[in-house]
Amino acid sequence: MPVADPTMLTPADIRFSVAPMMDWTDRHCRVFHRILSRRARLYTEMVTAGAVIHGPRDRLLGFDAVEHPVAMQLGGSVPADLAAAARIAADYGYDEINLNCGCPSDRVKNGSFGACLMRDPALVAEGIAAMRAAVPLPVTVKCRIGVDDQDPEEALPAMADAVLAAGAAALIVHARKAWLQGLSPKQNRDVPPLDYSIVARLKAERPQALIGINGGLTTVAACAEQLTVLDGAMVGRAAYHDPEMLLGVDPTLFGEPAPVPDGFAAVEAFMPYMAGRLAAGVRLHDMTRHLLGLFPGLPGARLWRRHLATEAPKPGAGLEVVRDALAHVTRPAASLAA
Repeated sequence: MPVADPTMLTPADIRFSVAPMMDWTDRHCRVFHRILSRRARLYTEMVTAGAVIHGPRDRLLGFDAVEHPVAMQLGGSVPADLAAAARIAADYGYDEINLNCGCPSDRVKNGSFGACLMRDPALVAEGIAAMRAAVPLPVTVKCRIGVDDQDPEEALPAMADAVLAAGAAALIVHARKAWLQGLSPKQNRDVPPLDYSIVARLKAERPQALIGINGGLTTVAACAEQLTVLDGAMVGRAAYHDPEMLLGVDPTLFGEPAPVPDGFAAVEAFMPYMAGRLAAGVRLHDMTRHLLGLFPGLPGARLWRRHLATEAPKPGAGLEVVRDALAHVTRPAASLAA
């Protein structure tokens, strides 16, 4: 039988993913999300190529084996640096390298990468080719539909064709423009209008390419709708602020049972990981801050959040804080019966 090309992806690989989110999708967050879905593809926060090469690698790149499949998102624009950073990431065992061509923050503007790269598809293609030559991993791109006064009907196809020709295994499109002048990074997540249709046309005109969509997706049902015309759906803030939505991913999108029945079971499953990290010197708050969105609408949810927010940051806080917080929440009768 032919051996699968390790630098390629299948539609199942990108069918659902949790977006890379700065300050949110750290290693603790990803372990918790993996408890909620076996099949979601998880992404790191963006790490710059320079930080990977010169910074504290274990702190920036270390992850738990349970996170697989997990992709590292790189920021940068110098092909040689991207290749060097990709080699380091490959040595850590990541399943994919994703190049950020969509972040609109001041930091990336000053560094001439992120969304700025929408203006230079040829340079992005050079970076993809350099990484492809450096590592036996899939290399993918996450981009916008354009920046500032660009015409998305020209900018998006130009980016797609350049990176796909260079060997990108998939393209994930945040279906909004990024306005680098006049809007803050926060406003760039909501103010520019979404245009799902342009991403659908991109796929229709390039049926062999793997193309996913990001932006404004808040439910698994919305993802399923996008998957009727696209290969992948990526969810960001909704998955973070309401992590229990991830419990619907495996049943709805993959036809498999959810790993745990509810958020209560997910917290219990997270306990051994938290115990291990506490023993290694990690603060409880660094882990529990990713749990605050659990139990929306349940009696006691506000007390759950308040207890974790006030008690977990205290020196020496341990798992008893989590158990005490959990005791505030009323578990639904159906859940108890199960």
